[in-house]
Amino acid sequence: MQNQNSSPVELSEGDSPPWYFEVSQLLTQAAILCIQHDLDLDAYMSGAWAAYVEARPGMRNQIEELHLRDQLEELRRLGRMGQA
Repeated sequence: MQNQNSSPVELSEGDSPPWYFEVSQLLTQAAILCIQHDLDLDAYMSGAWAAYVEARPGMRNQIEELHLRDQLEELRRLGRMGQA
């Protein structure tokens, strides 16, 4: 889900935007800390996802709305809910 105000990063082969290296280093440091403190992979990934979602205003609501629509569609498909 891309923010409407951002544009995709176009990279030449072997090129990286300046922030990419910093992000890579931070993720590596976070992973090392989690390993050192015996945090399992699921908890690490869940925490990383939660931080990402919280950093994008409105994303949580958008995901919840999509999930609700999927649930309603499944109920309709099973005949447990009528079409509106």
